[in-house]
Amino acid sequence: MNLNTIHNVFFIGIGGIGMSALARYFKSIGKHVSGYDKTPSEITDSLGALGISIHFEDNVTLIEAPFKHIENTLVIYTPAIPKNHEGLNYFVSKGYHVMKRSQILGLITEQTFCLAVAGTHGKTTTTSILGHLLYQSDVKLTAFLGGISENYNSNLILNGDEVSVVEADEFDRSFLTLSPNFACITSMDADHLDIYGDASELEKSFEDFSKKIKPNGKLFVRNGLPIDGITYGIEDNSDYTAQHIKIEKGTYVFDIKTPKGIIKDLRFSLPGRHNLSNAVIAMAMAAEYGVSHQQLAKALASYKGVKRRFTYQIKTDNLVFIDDYAHHPEEINAVHSAVREMYPDKKVLAVFQPHLYSRTRDFIDDFAQSLSQFDELLLLDIYPARELPIAGVTSNWLLGKIDNTNKKLVSKKHLISEIHKSAAEVILTIGAGDIGEEVKRIKKELSIAS
Repeated sequence: MNLNTIHNVFFIGIGGIGMSALARYFKSIGKHVSGYDKTPSEITDSLGALGISIHFEDNVTLIEAPFKHIENTLVIYTPAIPKNHEGLNYFVSKGYHVMKRSQILGLITEQTFCLAVAGTHGKTTTTSILGHLLYQSDVKLTAFLGGISENYNSNLILNGDEVSVVEADEFDRSFLTLSPNFACITSMDADHLDIYGDASELEKSFEDFSKKIKPNGKLFVRNGLPIDGITYGIEDNSDYTAQHIKIEKGTYVFDIKTPKGIIKDLRFSLPGRHNLSNAVIAMAMAAEYGVSHQQLAKALASYKGVKRRFTYQIKTDNLVFIDDYAHHPEEINAVHSAVREMYPDKKVLAVFQPHLYSRTRDFIDDFAQSLSQFDELLLLDIYPARELPIAGVTSNWLLGKIDNTNKKLVSKKHLISEIHKSAAEVILTIGAGDIGEEVKRIKKELSIAS
């Protein structure tokens, strides 16, 4: 398909984080962009401010006239859209060009030098670090992010079309539509078992992805994963590894050993060893691309993070409020480890919203173990996203398995009052559902109280 012949681009699910990055991209190159989403959000508001028209009712009569021209209109949809969606079925039945987001990413990036970031955890942070490093080093790139960059207040970094930086998403095997020059795999923990069935099938998909790299390309893998490539790690024997790690006023100060020498006295402000690992692989990929060590060191020091990835909402001597997107037991473990490293003597309250019935069912014991580590826990109901309820799979079931006496199932309505009852000095909100919509309200209430 030749994207140059397309004048109109319609998105079904335009408010999704990956979809909205594509919408911004097509708008920036002069296409007429519109779309549908189920509910308004900060993302749809920001797209509207760019002049992108969005409707929130699944009604084909709301589709604007220019998008009725089949021959020069492209329709992009997310796999989260149900099969009975009226708008999607309309476009398919009329013979439009209808493609998944991942297919479009494949088309956009195939003519560029593509750097792809894969892994069950760490994709968004690693991608945003890599995009930032290259952008600050004057590389002509387009980076599609799965989160809102604090540096650019966007999920799109646009500085040219020679290089593309993308998340390679394993959900629905989407990453197999990519053919990157460089790729990394940050992790291969079991996830999306509603798609894969078991962990072995998920691992196989990562192996298949590793074979999609173009000739003379490079694969980077976290040390210990069962796939060969250039290795990276922390304080180990990897090809790229962080050494001499210190914490100074909440900032990591460290060196990176590389195959060509040592990059000394790097500074990185995101807490947690998992984020430090993400920084190492982003540095490795940028260095192998050809960016100088001096440029990389300067760029890394100015990196601010991604919204909802260990994002400080309040940071005072008496109260810390952090919001994080973690929605898998290993991600929760990483958040817990980061908090304990930064605030070893403070009491921690976690507010967690489980994401998906299937994920809660598949990892119920692991969730219970990871959540039991916090001093206090407030548990919200499961956020269903694309799923229908599964009999017996509830937050109350999860609560019963958590080995912590300071735990409680709460509703959003009573969340603020329950937080006020706590004497915790560190408060976390965790989850990938609509808990993110509660953060502003919680921040405002806590700011008043403090």
